[in-house]
Amino acid sequence: MLDLIGEDMSMALIGLIGGVALGLAARIGRFCTLGAIEDLFYGGDTRRLRMWGVAIGVAAIICHAAALAGLLDLDGIFYLSNAFSPAAAIVGGLIFGYGMALAGSCGFGALARLGGGDMRSFVVVAVLGVASYAALSGPLAGWRVALFPVTPLAADQTAGIVQAMQAATPISAPLWGLILGGCLLGFSVWSKAVWAKPMGLFWGAIVGLAVSGGFIGTHWVSQTGFEAHMVQSHTFSAPVGETVLWIMMGSALPLSFGIGSVIGVLLGALIGSIRKGHFRWEACDDPRELRRQITGAGLMGIGAVIASGCTIGQGVSAFALLAYSAPVTLAAIFLGAYLGLRQLIEGGLPLPAWMNRR
Repeated sequence: MLDLIGEDMSMALIGLIGGVALGLAARIGRFCTLGAIEDLFYGGDTRRLRMWGVAIGVAAIICHAAALAGLLDLDGIFYLSNAFSPAAAIVGGLIFGYGMALAGSCGFGALARLGGGDMRSFVVVAVLGVASYAALSGPLAGWRVALFPVTPLAADQTAGIVQAMQAATPISAPLWGLILGGCLLGFSVWSKAVWAKPMGLFWGAIVGLAVSGGFIGTHWVSQTGFEAHMVQSHTFSAPVGETVLWIMMGSALPLSFGIGSVIGVLLGALIGSIRKGHFRWEACDDPRELRRQITGAGLMGIGAVIASGCTIGQGVSAFALLAYSAPVTLAAIFLGAYLGLRQLIEGGLPLPAWMNRR
């Protein structure tokens, strides 16, 4: 395949296939972070949260099984090759979660809504992409690096739970990954409510397959090809900005996994919304809502870069590798989203006056 279509196109194709699966899961399976949080806090319903656990458990099992088989090098992946920064995970997660509540969805959710015809999400996606690049390599990058530097892993450090457990026990890291992934999967499916609607489990597993497939596929390209490629999986902060740049400068920028992933989610969401009969053009008719969405999208882009991932990047991809940063960032995102939802729904701390002005 590499000889036929090239390495960059192969990376993009791997991202596209997984992205389509994620888009279908969002539109048909209702796989959504903010929706899971709202169900939990305002409806006492854990089914969509358990879908998230199924996704992580399946991805963790497949990734660590692939590591045992020599198909994936866990230590070379970004989430496990840099020192864990609790401050970046907490601050970035809180900013992202609060922004997600204001915007009404995360970056992945906004892409899925855009694929269903919601043009309000076009604004969220565009602002998210610009804000993430502003924090990654633009005018905010200097402040981000000064406050939350990313440092390579020292020889005596570990960035993952299973790597630490391997150092303390005679059991290898991949075996620990299989054990912990199996426990998480078992806990997630241990509910009568979940089995009453088992399609939720199916779509959670599809998300896990997409994420683990991203790691395994990009690892294969990095080992088989001649160019340097990062082993990675799905995340929807910086890749959204990268896709915006590629749309404007395609002849000057190569295709990548991230671009394929973003386009794949849009395509999968379009197919899913048409399949369900949910596709319809929608626009924002409330300027206050639009201001909140723009503000939330900007916060999400900045928060995701600080935390080195979003609800999918840290919440599923990094969690599948059992990186230290994943549960901390995901908990901070949940807390930030909860605070934002309370402010919007229950009338907690008032929103700034400029955001409420018509």
